[in-house]
Amino acid sequence: AALGARRAGGAAPRARELAAAAAAPAAAAALKETVLHGQHLGAGGKMVDFAGWSMPVLYKGQTITESVAQVRERAGLFDVSHMCGVTLSGADAERFVESLVVGDISGLKAGTGTLSVMLDEAGGIIDDTVVTRMGDGEVYMVLNAGCAEKDLAHIGAHLSEFSGDCSLTVHNDRSLLALQGPKAAGVLQTLTSEDLSQLYFGMLKPVTVSGAACWVMRTGYTGEDGFEISVPNIAAPALADALTGHADVEWAGLGARDTLRLEAGLCLYGNDIDLSTSPLEAGLKWTIGKARQEKLDFVGGEAVRKLMADGITRRRVGFTVGKGAPARQGSAILSEDGKTIGEITSGGFSPTIGANISMGYVEKAYGKAGTEVKVEVRGRTNSAVVTKMPFITPTYYRPS
Repeated sequence: AALGARRAGGAAPRARELAAAAAAPAAAAALKETVLHGQHLGAGGKMVDFAGWSMPVLYKGQTITESVAQVRERAGLFDVSHMCGVTLSGADAERFVESLVVGDISGLKAGTGTLSVMLDEAGGIIDDTVVTRMGDGEVYMVLNAGCAEKDLAHIGAHLSEFSGDCSLTVHNDRSLLALQGPKAAGVLQTLTSEDLSQLYFGMLKPVTVSGAACWVMRTGYTGEDGFEISVPNIAAPALADALTGHADVEWAGLGARDTLRLEAGLCLYGNDIDLSTSPLEAGLKWTIGKARQEKLDFVGGEAVRKLMADGITRRRVGFTVGKGAPARQGSAILSEDGKTIGEITSGGFSPTIGANISMGYVEKAYGKAGTEVKVEVRGRTNSAVVTKMPFITPTYYRPS
C-alpha cells in the first residue's frame, strides 16, 4: 500500500458491478458533479452514482481490461475530485492531527506524506487518509469521498475541544487529478519546468503545471508511478485537456481504478477496512509511527494497545482463486475440511496476471502464504491459495 494508496473513496462498488451500473446512467440532478463532468460526457463517460457523485466508470469504446492495460503500459488520467482535500493550519496543527491519526506526522520531512488512519475510541477505522506535512504549522490531508461528511464531523468535534492554535480549511475550490502509469512522468514533464526526477514517491511540492498553480504529489492508487495533482477548479478543465491530449494518455474510470488497486493489494474503505476492523488486523500496523507506538496517544490508542497485548485472531490476506467466477465481497472462505474461516472483502479478475484474485480476512492460523483454502462462489466451492500481496510488482518512484 505504502503511500500509493489513494482511494476511490467510500463504500466502493467492484469493477464488474460498476460496469453493470453503467447501463443505468446516474441521475445527474440528484448527484454532485466535479468541474470535469462535461468533459467526461464529451469523452463518452458512462456515469454512475459513486458516494453521491456522478462519476465515470469507463468511457465509450473502452473496456475495463483495456483501460487497465493502458495504465499499466502507458498512462491513464483519473478524475478524483470527489475526494475531499483539507488543510489544518496553526502553530499546533501537527499536534492536533497526531491526536486523530496514528502516524508520526511531526517526524515527516516538510513536503512529504504518509498513509495513515483515523480511529474511533474502539480502535475501528473511521477512514484511511494520506497526510502530508507541508511545513511548520501546516498539514494537508485527503479524505475519501464516501467518508468526507463523517470525517469532517469527527475532525470538527475534536477541533472544537482543542485548546491549541489550529484551524481547518476545506478545499472546495480545487480539483484533484491522478495521472498514473509508466509514461506519467514523461507526460507531466512536458507541462512544467520543474525537474520531476527530484520528486520522489510520497513527496508533494507546489508546481506550476500548464500555467496553473498546482500541488503535485508523487503517489497514486494503482501500484504504478504517477502523480496526484491538486489544481484550482478554474484551471482544471484546461489541464485535463492538456494531459489527455497527449498520445500516451487516456481517460480512465472507476472500473479500471478498482481493478488496479486490487492488483496492487490496496485497501478500499467500505470493502476491506471499516469501523469493524483494526489497523492490526488489516495489515496496517506499519502506519503507526515508531515514535508513537509506546504512547499510542491518539483516539483509539488504548484499544490498539489492548489488541497488541491480546493478539489478533484474524488478518487480511490475498488469494489467488481457481477457475470459474471470481470470489467477490461476501464470499465465504472455508478450510479444506469445510469450516468457515473468513470472508472475501474484494475480488475480481486480474487482466494483468490473468487470474482471479481476491483479498479478505481469515482466522490467523490460515493466513500464511501458500495455505490452500476454499471459497464459495455462486453456490459452488472453488479452490484458492493464500497469496502474498501486492499481486503485481509496484513501480513507485524512489531514490536509487
